[in-house]
Amino acid sequence: MGAHPLPRGKDGFGQVLPTPPELVNRALPTRDSLPPPSGDHYSATAVSVPPEVLARSTWQAACPVKLIDLKYLTMSFWGFDSRAHTGEMIVNASVADGVRNVFRQLFAARFPLEEMRVTSPPELTAVPTGDGNDTSAFVCRPARGLTTWSAHAYGLAVDLNPFCNPYTKGALVLPELASAYVDRARVRPGMVLMGDATVKAFTGIGWTWGGSWTNPKDRMHFSATGG
Repeated sequence: MGAHPLPRGKDGFGQVLPTPPELVNRALPTRDSLPPPSGDHYSATAVSVPPEVLARSTWQAACPVKLIDLKYLTMSFWGFDSRAHTGEMIVNASVADGVRNVFRQLFAARFPLEEMRVTSPPELTAVPTGDGNDTSAFVCRPARGLTTWSAHAYGLAVDLNPFCNPYTKGALVLPELASAYVDRARVRPGMVLMGDATVKAFTGIGWTWGGSWTNPKDRMHFSATGG
């Protein structure tokens, strides 16, 4: 994945192309970067961001959130391979307990995730490939199409299975190869749908879902700030 760069459009994003046949019903196995949990029981930790994790994250002094206000989480999740895995996430310390509770509920519901890892600096400037599917939270970047900070830059938003739950605005689809998932009537594993376990879990801690917006519609996006 990520091996075939897309030509950029005038908007700076990659050209939106049809979804490759092998990704129309995406169910790729998880590539483990952390030891899997023991047994089928949910496990989660929350600690200050370790130096080695900070070094491979997008945090820098210019970010709008102080390092002391962030927490590093590890959490169990179910992969599309029906196996339990351990993921990692950086979030604002004020929402760490709530986020762990959300993913506890998603684990109980066996909602599948492809991967959960910390976003690295090279990913912010990488050429678009349109096939990413990483569930993540803190990313020090502006909001899409704006110069103001995203809720992700404060650790106050989570994107869930982006490929299965694309962002759309007019003809734009992000990730750019995920157009097969714009049709929400064709339900497949990993999709976030109104009233499902994901929406209930996040709204239960007071977060809003971008899939309920009109334009843009950000189906992957849950936020503590409403934006």
